Amino acid sequence: MGLLPSPTAVTRGLRSYAAKLRLFRYNARLYLLVTVLSGLAFGVFRLLFNFYVLSLGYNEALLGGLLTVASLVSMVSALPAGYLSDRMGRKSALLVSSLTMSTAVLGMILWPTIIGLYVMNAIMGLAQSLAGVTFGPFLMENSKETERTYLFSFSMGLQTIAGFAGNWLGGHLPTWTGRAIQADPTSAAAYSWALTAVALTSFLAIIPIFFLRRPYKSLNNNGRTSISPFAYARQNPGLLFKLISPMLITSLGAGLLMPFLNIFFRSAFNSSDSTIGLLFATGSFFMGIGLIIAPPLADRYGKMTVVVVSQALSIPFLALMGFAPWFGVAAAAYLIRLALMNMSNPVYQTFVMEQVDENARATVASLVSMSWNVGWAFSPSLSGWIQVHYGFNPVFMGTIATYIIAIYLYWHFFGRTPRSLPATANKPL
Repeated sequence: MGLLPSPTAVTRGLRSYAAKLRLFRYNARLYLLVTVLSGLAFGVFRLLFNFYVLSLGYNEALLGGLLTVASLVSMVSALPAGYLSDRMGRKSALLVSSLTMSTAVLGMILWPTIIGLYVMNAIMGLAQSLAGVTFGPFLMENSKETERTYLFSFSMGLQTIAGFAGNWLGGHLPTWTGRAIQADPTSAAAYSWALTAVALTSFLAIIPIFFLRRPYKSLNNNGRTSISPFAYARQNPGLLFKLISPMLITSLGAGLLMPFLNIFFRSAFNSSDSTIGLLFATGSFFMGIGLIIAPPLADRYGKMTVVVVSQALSIPFLALMGFAPWFGVAAAAYLIRLALMNMSNPVYQTFVMEQVDENARATVASLVSMSWNVGWAFSPSLSGWIQVHYGFNPVFMGTIATYIIAIYLYWHFFGRTPRSLPATANKPL
């Protein structure tokens, strides 16, 4: 009983959390609305896109190639996207990236040929790159150190919980659209109409972006103080290697498995779309809760302690998910692993942004985005080939091995002194 917090402590903790949320600025609150709408739309998209491609008569190898193209383009365009984000401003960058992603989804429906799918995935990769390198600097510019970790975590948590609704909706949309057009729920036509709803919802997410205000810190910036990525790399090679290498190795393993989890549950357990949608929806909810509770844990134990411990605890559940013979066990392992592995993401993103000067954040965000997309650019194609010839067992083993290596690097570089930061870490905004 002594290990459990008292009701008074819980109440005090909730009040403290609520006080942090009240510190969110106008721009931050609008951005949270954007994340809810986009999270809902792309929760549906992530569930149905693989099924849509397969329903068109293509196989897993082509699917892996499509996922590779999107990530490869994101990787290659990360550096120019960071420069563009500085020059055009965060609001314009968010607007362009959201509009482009929505258009790409619509293009996949209207142009479902191999060439069309490749082109639209490439366009989506460009948009994802611009959004990815803008996310961190935007939140840094619109928060103070007091609430910053809470803003990063809460925004990702809300987006993930919105994905909960999107995954649930995605599991049922093909049935509803199929019934409306008198087609089989697993037909290309049913999936096309379901993805049309995704495109329309993602367009709605653009509206709040128009109301964002320019943060006062950037009034005299106009994008002219950004640092060349190559110059910054020459000046800080050791720090960049430590910040980037664990994410690079994690991405190699994630790209092998994560884009294909819906295929895994269908092939391993013969699960229906609605069952997978419910599982992914529940997983999004679990992950959202993990993201939301991460900030107070980071306050108490240190950011890197949360990163190392939560990711290490997720490894046994990843193994159980991949090799358990029963759906119920694999599904439970999936939920727990998802919450543990991903709760550290915004904590680490905050940590990374705190390591560099304000005028270098877009540059570092570009380099971090490139490192994350390396694995997602190359691993899905390899994974698709492995699945066709050997199934999912080697895929799970490869992912587990890379995650273990990455966790060791997090601990080796930062985990042994989790509270010590470079001199630039706590400079005021």
